[in-house]
Amino acid sequence: MSISVSNISKSYDEQLALRDISFEINSGEIVGFLGPNGAGKSTLMKILTTYLPPSEGTAIVNGYDVALQPLEVQKSVGYLPEHNPLYLEMYVREYLNFNAQVYKTPKSRIEEVITMTGLSQEANKKIEQLSKGYRQRVGLACALLHDPQVLILDEPTTGLDPNQLIDIRELIQSIGKSKLVFLSTHIMQEVEAMCDRVIIINKGNLVADKKIADLHDASEQIIEVEFDYRVEEAFLLRLPNISKVKNTHGFVYELIFSTTTDMRPAVFDFAHDNKLKTLQLSRRNKNLEGLFRELTQ
Repeated sequence: MSISVSNISKSYDEQLALRDISFEINSGEIVGFLGPNGAGKSTLMKILTTYLPPSEGTAIVNGYDVALQPLEVQKSVGYLPEHNPLYLEMYVREYLNFNAQVYKTPKSRIEEVITMTGLSQEANKKIEQLSKGYRQRVGLACALLHDPQVLILDEPTTGLDPNQLIDIRELIQSIGKSKLVFLSTHIMQEVEAMCDRVIIINKGNLVADKKIADLHDASEQIIEVEFDYRVEEAFLLRLPNISKVKNTHGFVYELIFSTTTDMRPAVFDFAHDNKLKTLQLSRRNKNLEGLFRELTQ
C-alpha cells in the first residue's frame, strides 16, 4: 500500500503544469498536499487516479503503474475529486447502492459507510436536498465503499461547518491508521491537526516535503517587533543569531533567529541601546502557514 511518484511532469500544450515531481508515501500515513490555486495539485491527483496521463515520469499506486494498469489502480483507490460528481436526483442510499454494484461490493458495506460518514439521518433523502457539507459526506462514503487501500481526497472538507469538520477529521484520522490517505486542502489548521506530513508544490514544482512535527523545531524562532519608526533591515541584522529580517508592514518587523535561546530580551536590549522604542514584542514558532507563505509568495 503505497504511492511512488518519480519525475512526473505534465504539460497542456505549451503550458507546464507539473515539473519533475518525485515523492513516496507509505501505508499508515496521512499526507497533506498543499499549493496555491493553479499550482498543479488537482492535476497530480488526476494522474494518480488515472484520469489524466503524465507527459513524463512514472507513478505507481499500490504496486500498479497508473499508465499501464489503470483498471487495477482504480479498483484499489478511493477518490473524492474537488468537484464532487453526484447524481442529484438519486436518493443517498440508492446512489451508494448503484456504486456498490459497479465495484461488486456487498450491500452490507453500504450501511457501514453510511454510519462511518454520519449519513444515517440523511440516507433516505434525495442528494439534491442535502447541504454542501452532506454532499461531501456522500462523496466520501462512495470513495470508501470498496474498502480501498489508498484514499485520494481533493478538498474533502469543503463546505463543512466546524462540527462537521471535527467529525470528518476524526474519520480521516481513523482511516489513516490502516490506509494511506493523500489529501489536498486550503485549510492549514486541518493539515496540522490531521496529517503526519505535508507536501507543498508551487507553480508545478515540489518546494517542500516535511513531517508536521519538524515544523515546530525549537531551533528556529520568529519574533515580531514593532518600533516607533522605520529601521534599516541591515541594522537589525546586527542582532546575534539572526538569519533573516522582514519588514511586514509599517514599523513592524519579523525577525527570524536560529537558536534555542529566547531572543526577546536580546531584541529589547538591542532596541534600548540604540534608542529605539519597542511598541510590541512577541514570539511565535514557525508553523505551516508561515512555511506555506514563505515558499509560495
